[in-house]
Amino acid sequence: MMVTLKTKQFLRITVLLFLFISQSIFSQKYFTRTGNTEFKASIDAFEPVEAKDNSTTVVLDTKNGDIAALLLIKAFKFKVALMQEHFNENYMDSDTYPKATFSGKLVNFNFSEINSEKNYTIKGKLTIKGISKDIETVGKLKKIDSKIFLSSSFTVSPEEFNIKIPSIVRKKIAKNVIINLNYELSEKK
Repeated sequence: MMVTLKTKQFLRITVLLFLFISQSIFSQKYFTRTGNTEFKASIDAFEPVEAKDNSTTVVLDTKNGDIAALLLIKAFKFKVALMQEHFNENYMDSDTYPKATFSGKLVNFNFSEINSEKNYTIKGKLTIKGISKDIETVGKLKKIDSKIFLSSSFTVSPEEFNIKIPSIVRKKIAKNVIINLNYELSEKK
């Protein structure tokens, strides 16, 4: 009878250990809270309209290629303070819409293939000012040691997100805004 009780305890511990190990092996997540997102909306003849946000939060599920990102609009930093103020108050309504999000997937993602640089199609929804738009772009991924590096670039139009550009400055701002992403993701423990 004592052997049976010990055997049951051993089986329980073994099953619990198996579940714990398999969960961490098969559902690894990589993340950052310091991702670099920048945009450029410049016209060559005028002052550069560009900003950087170095606090984008990104999570990548290596099991299925799901990816999500969140950035605070007010975290974008401009070289000119007045430009930053106008961006937040007049264009982005950042008090009402404080964040932008992306939720999507790396198509045909395979974690074992990213030891060398690999391109993946990224599909998902970008939400800015409460308006969602389907995005499809290419992302470059590479794993170095215990980090995954992801970079991508795509364009959006301010009109798609109901961002109104006053006629007085319309000629100084590009019709298509270039968004550049550079993220260094670490394994979430």
